Amino acid sequence: MTALSVNLNKIAVLRNSRGGGEPDVLRAGAACLDAGAHGLTVHPRPDARHIRRDDVHALGALCRARGVEFNVEGNPFAPPRPGYPGLLALCEAVRPAQVTLVPDGDGQLTSDHGFDFARDGAALRPLVAAFKALGCRVSVFVDVGDPAVTQAAAVGADRVELYTGPYAEAFAAGQPEVALRAAAETAQQAQSAGLQVNAGHDLSQANLAAFLANVPKVAEVSIGHALIGEALYAGLDATVQSYCRIIAAASARAS
Repeated sequence: MTALSVNLNKIAVLRNSRGGGEPDVLRAGAACLDAGAHGLTVHPRPDARHIRRDDVHALGALCRARGVEFNVEGNPFAPPRPGYPGLLALCEAVRPAQVTLVPDGDGQLTSDHGFDFARDGAALRPLVAAFKALGCRVSVFVDVGDPAVTQAAAVGADRVELYTGPYAEAFAAGQPEVALRAAAETAQQAQSAGLQVNAGHDLSQANLAAFLANVPKVAEVSIGHALIGEALYAGLDATVQSYCRIIAAASARAS
């Protein structure tokens, strides 16, 4: 069955906007797991605009204690600086189950493109090996429709994460068919190279079922922005449970 990993970045954004410790990121993570989420995701950025280094350590300990997956996202090329030790050093300290490599620039508002393997492949290969040496499964962020998606296997990755932002836009416009076909084709190409497939960005209760019905064997979805926004109306527990029901229904139809 597809796993649901809840991204907690937006909880940290709200906390940091006021200062102090509320809302509590650790408490929110525990609430998501209590509601049935299969794991937690964070994307600490070098400027600590949302998730901070101390959050990563605390959430890593929570996931270890619960026996669930912790997924840490980040740009492996971003250099260390005060308050941010670099992605590799952070993962060395926390040892997440999965690290998702994303080609974000420092000032980028949100992840919006995958790796260019022709440009970045040689530099990625030793970094992927370093993360795997820590015991982390490695996923790399890729664009749907990238003809070089199979190169993720060549750099040593275990999985790819499909960037689903364009699909979400197409779904909202009422024309998801082309985007769904492209996502399915990219997933199949990756799987043919021995890679598992994750997906994330702008997935929501509205568009998730159609995505899972059309894209084969998605191992994990990472959902944050929409889920946290929906939880403002329905509550965190009810919202996570709703996502779990969507995923369970999609898995039942696929079996």
